[in-house]
Amino acid sequence: MKKYILSFLFGAGVLSMQAQVLGSKFEQLDYLLPTPNTYRTADGSPGHEYWQQRADYKINVTLDDTKQWVKGSETITYYNNSPNELRYLWLQLDQNMFSKESNTYKSESFDLDGNSGRNLLGWASSSNSPHGFVISNVKDSKGGLLQYKENYTMMRIDLPEPLKKGQKFTFSLDWSFYVIDANKMGGRGGYEFFPTDGNYLYEMAQWFPRMCVYNDVYGWQHKQFLGRGEFALVFGDYEVNINVPADHVVAATGELQNASSLLTPAQLQRWEKAKTAKEPVVIVTQEEAVQAEKKKASERKTWTYKAQNVRDFAWASSRKFIWDAFQVDNAGKKVWAMSYYPKEGNPLWGEKSTWTVAHTLNIYSKYSIDYPYPVAISVHGPVFGMEYPMICFNGGRPIPMPANATEDDKKKNAEANDRTKYAMVSVIIHEVGHNYFPMIINSDERQWSWMDEGLNSFLQFRAEQELPEVAWTKDLKRPYPSRRGPAANIVGYMKSAPDTQVPIMTNSEQVKQFGNNAYGKPATALNVLRETVMGKELFDYAFKQYSNKWKFKHPEPADFFRTMEDASGVDLDWFWRGWFYTVDFYEPNLESVTLYKILENGQSLPTASAFPTKEVKLGNAVKRMEENGIILSDAEKKALSPNKNFYVLKVKNNGELVMPLIVEVTYKDGTKQTERFPAEIWRMNHKEVFRMIATDKEVSSFRLDPNLETTDTDTNNNTFPRTAGSGSFDGIKEK
Repeated sequence: MKKYILSFLFGAGVLSMQAQVLGSKFEQLDYLLPTPNTYRTADGSPGHEYWQQRADYKINVTLDDTKQWVKGSETITYYNNSPNELRYLWLQLDQNMFSKESNTYKSESFDLDGNSGRNLLGWASSSNSPHGFVISNVKDSKGGLLQYKENYTMMRIDLPEPLKKGQKFTFSLDWSFYVIDANKMGGRGGYEFFPTDGNYLYEMAQWFPRMCVYNDVYGWQHKQFLGRGEFALVFGDYEVNINVPADHVVAATGELQNASSLLTPAQLQRWEKAKTAKEPVVIVTQEEAVQAEKKKASERKTWTYKAQNVRDFAWASSRKFIWDAFQVDNAGKKVWAMSYYPKEGNPLWGEKSTWTVAHTLNIYSKYSIDYPYPVAISVHGPVFGMEYPMICFNGGRPIPMPANATEDDKKKNAEANDRTKYAMVSVIIHEVGHNYFPMIINSDERQWSWMDEGLNSFLQFRAEQELPEVAWTKDLKRPYPSRRGPAANIVGYMKSAPDTQVPIMTNSEQVKQFGNNAYGKPATALNVLRETVMGKELFDYAFKQYSNKWKFKHPEPADFFRTMEDASGVDLDWFWRGWFYTVDFYEPNLESVTLYKILENGQSLPTASAFPTKEVKLGNAVKRMEENGIILSDAEKKALSPNKNFYVLKVKNNGELVMPLIVEVTYKDGTKQTERFPAEIWRMNHKEVFRMIATDKEVSSFRLDPNLETTDTDTNNNTFPRTAGSGSFDGIKEK
């Protein structure tokens, strides 16, 4: 019966719509995705012949605190699990990015308009750079010299004979480099100098030659490191001996092996207390750190750390470090949550850092995988946000009150520190969250930044919105002011000029508006997918399936897309195409609403309606049905009562992206209800649709996307009848 009524109501509109069928928005993605095979299957799982390489490291490293210089030696055992013979190996030499001979430096585009001072400072530092690796003594396990070739940030080692499937090859090399000044040269590691006490704080990242990934998709992933596209790395075990001044405290990936020879009896006692504490325990106190700042020991000590099944290793060292920690429960397993920070980070870091680490582990494990490592660390220093297995470097330093501050100065200082507080909590969540993406679900950051930054930013939004109401969060606003995740926050980017955007599916080094593209847009896409398209239950199940399928493996975009569809039973090809392969935007226009009434003999159309009104000529249709022996039931007759109001909404899409159609209905009695129609409503014509809403009550107005869920880039045409300021965000209740 519904079919006849809709055909009659729409009339010529239906014919027009059918004549304009454009199926491309809902066409399957098959031709854009790689063909499934024995390594990666059609349901997004690793295939029965999936393989990946492995590399184990033993490293000795020494930090010179007077010259800001590092030297080390490492032994790598590389395992060939591929079906192919390898004639050479490729390593990453990331420190070479800072050499003035690097392609990174030479390919930079410098513009002295705007922030010219910072640009010139970076240029001066780079153009006079003494930095980069000095490599020597590249040998096999028998001491024989190996032939090798440095190619900027990559190094090829020629093997004496092909490395066959199932074989391993052990080799060693020595290296050294000068640590960069992170505040001058940027980067993901470096040192910070504190002139007030004459001390340094080191955050050591990309500090040793590391194996490149060799896989079934690209072969060797040895794209040059230009600074933006991060890393593709191999899992393995690490044993690292870090020799530093005796009064330094060292934080690192993995578990400390020799605490009893490094910590004082009082510190060891606090360490034991932290294992069963309900809140962070200070292991190295601020008073102890201040004393160390003054004395500056000449002796040296070695900190030994071991880590299993990690893709990288980072560390931090300073005599300025305060250290607090406690163990938290994660899926029945005890995990250390820790923070290291100078006194300049207090009181903020002592109050919030380790609690934030613990909260992040809780929420990320809820939505992805149980945290498999024994520790998660947040370090405060010059790098505002960077991640490595079990350890991350984070910013957010309190701003001291100026001397002789005026009341205006005090107000500005309070506002600045309030912003710092949120920046700190958010960056710690984000960087600790990177333990999951990509440290464990090990995507290729050099190729696809969104697979780690976007997925991680999505879960960061969840962690921010699910902060508990407890003592350490009592001063945080509700809802938490998240930058990325809410649909409305990405609208400005999505309606910016198309030539300033690129699709999310763009190689990391070619991405424009990197923060919006790699972080904001994919995070928003997943939030919209969860909240508006799929629903929480289906999305959460599928996302956990992806996370568990690909933990400790190397997923590609197609693996994510296919798993999300396969585990949910939802066809999402239209969504991936629109959000990830284009720069399209969604802009629905509620162009008109017409009220249709079924009239009985002698009745006339109502004149008090807020909408143009037309008669539904139902008589002939019913007569034809009865002639064919089709009898209306009492319920069907009631549904076609003259008391029923049939509102037909005409919605045009001024953009090219398709999204679910969400309509808020406001009745004359002041009540409201929301009708939701899937994106497939656009499948026959993505530029124009008609939708009928039948009600018993009279409607005063209709509004599209009342809670700003669909990234509508212009809400001024969302309401009918049109009202002054109908597109304003004022008064919109956040969902």
